[in-house]
Amino acid sequence: MDRRRWLSGIAAVLLLITTTVSVAFAQAAHVRWDIVSIDFAAGTISAGGVAFARANDGSRIKLTGSGTFVAPASGGQSSAVTGGGTWETSGPIGAASGTYRVIGLVRWDQAPGTLPPLIDNIGNPANARAGLVILRIEYSDGSRGILVVSCQLVGTPGSVFEGVTASKGFVDFWSREAPVGGVDENRTLFHAP
Repeated sequence: MDRRRWLSGIAAVLLLITTTVSVAFAQAAHVRWDIVSIDFAAGTISAGGVAFARANDGSRIKLTGSGTFVAPASGGQSSAVTGGGTWETSGPIGAASGTYRVIGLVRWDQAPGTLPPLIDNIGNPANARAGLVILRIEYSDGSRGILVVSCQLVGTPGSVFEGVTASKGFVDFWSREAPVGGVDENRTLFHAP
C-alpha cells in the first residue's frame, strides 16, 4: 500500500513538472535579431548590414551581427542566446577590431509596427517585428559590454529609434547613427512568431 502511494505521488509530481515546463516554454518568445542591409533598387531586406554609434568624444564603433534569443514570458534575463558579429572602433579611442559574441539577454520589449513592402530574405515578413532588445556581449579582446538593438517599422511610435548603441568596457557608444534616406546602414529587424 505504501509503495502504491509513493508511486502515485511521484507520478503526480512528474505530471506537474511536465505541465509547468510545457506552459513556460509555450509562453517564451523565440526571437531572431539582425543588423540588416536594404537593397532599395531591388526592394529587399537581408541579413549582413552594418550599424554605427558614437561615444562622447566622437569615437565610433561599427557593428555587424545577428542572433537569436528566448525571452521569458515574465520578462527578465536569459542565457538562451546565440549570435554575435564583428566590431571596429575608430577615432580618439583608437583603431581596433575583432568579433563579439552574445552571452545573455537583459531585456526584450516588442513594439507595434509592420514591415514596409519589402522582400524579406531573412524570414517570414508576417513575423517581422519592431522592438528593443538589450544583450550582454563579450568582445574578442576580453572586454564586455551591452548591445542595444532597436527597430522601428511602419506604425511604430516615434519614441523608438532605429539602429544600435553599445558599450565596450567603460566606453558607452550611446549616440546611435540614424538611417538617412536611401543609405544602406544603421537598420535592424526582429522576427518572432
